[in-house]
Amino acid sequence: MTSARPVVVIGAGIVGLATARALQARSSAPVLVLDKEADVAAHQTGHNSGVIHSGIYYRPGSLKARLCVEGHARMIAFAEAHKVPWEQCGKLIVATRESERPYLAELERRAGANGIPGVRRLTAAEVAECEPNVRALEALHVPVTGIVDYLGVSRALADEIRSRGGEIRFRTPVTGFQTSGDSVSVRTGQGVVNAALAVNCAGLQSDRVARLSGLTPPARIIPFRGEYFLLRPDRRSLVRGLVYPVPDPELPFLGVHFTRTVHGDVEAGPNAVPALAREGYRWRTIRLRDLAETVTYSGTPGLLWRYGRVEAYEVRRSLVRGAFLKDLQRMVPSITEEDLVRGGSGVRAQAVSPTGKLVDDFVIVESPRAVHVLNAPSPAATASLAIGDYIADVVSSRYPGRGGDA
Repeated sequence: MTSARPVVVIGAGIVGLATARALQARSSAPVLVLDKEADVAAHQTGHNSGVIHSGIYYRPGSLKARLCVEGHARMIAFAEAHKVPWEQCGKLIVATRESERPYLAELERRAGANGIPGVRRLTAAEVAECEPNVRALEALHVPVTGIVDYLGVSRALADEIRSRGGEIRFRTPVTGFQTSGDSVSVRTGQGVVNAALAVNCAGLQSDRVARLSGLTPPARIIPFRGEYFLLRPDRRSLVRGLVYPVPDPELPFLGVHFTRTVHGDVEAGPNAVPALAREGYRWRTIRLRDLAETVTYSGTPGLLWRYGRVEAYEVRRSLVRGAFLKDLQRMVPSITEEDLVRGGSGVRAQAVSPTGKLVDDFVIVESPRAVHVLNAPSPAATASLAIGDYIADVVSSRYPGRGGDA
């Protein structure tokens, strides 16, 4: 590190690493990444299904739509340049009920508004030709959707950050901030870092890190666990690409679906159940502090009122394999319980407003000498390189020279 005060990036997930890389490209000031875990991509990034999303789901004009579409192209270019495994396998979004046809049409409209190429409507016969085991009334084919190894991307980003003189410190949890003039003292479990600026990309802990800086976040992170099954190796041929249902327009979740991975697996899932810990990848993982913050949050009653019935179904689907199977059979009728083996899970850092609404867009806010990414669930991995540049633009406009070499 140089003697100049660094910019500190909190969180070594894919968004934090992409942000650190973008900041390095803007200035010679040193960049320091801090993470409480022992390696990169320990939580959301390392537990997702590896989809390079097209941007079809997101409201035109939103940050999600703009940064996902931009990030999609950049992610493919980055994977190519760094020899990270990826594949453009395409995706079907299938309507299996008459009531889903109008929203399929809305997704087609959003595809056009968001500039997503090649999207076309398929008839039932065309669906069967594309995916012989899938049954649907009609579908949208999204040919640009792909899959990638996001852990590999994260490691490549970390290597690039180090090669440019940056530093990544693991097992270094952030415990506090103190702002003074043109600097911020970031307290960690390994001592104090005197920094020019802090960028909070802490994911599941992002609202807590924001509060340490003195900011009152506009929303709180409520963790939702997504659980996956895997298709048995001899049944992976049930799907050729990615097969998704038409999502519930009231929710930012996409419903249980089939996803091929770059490692050859086929995942079925995820659901979206309330997690009893922010890093709770199993039902048995309970953290009393996390649970207490969720239960006492002012937005929780509204959350239950709005989505309680949906979440009761999600919990049942988690505990009763047959309920999970039934939803998969809506798309692939020939799948059986014997075709499924228990897979992994991930936890989505979902921001919830004080009124109980699930925050749908990315949320990036500022406090003195700090920028905070307070809602960046899916498609943040796809959009990560674009998010990093967006944050670097914010930093450059508010803190010329990034404060570190000015």
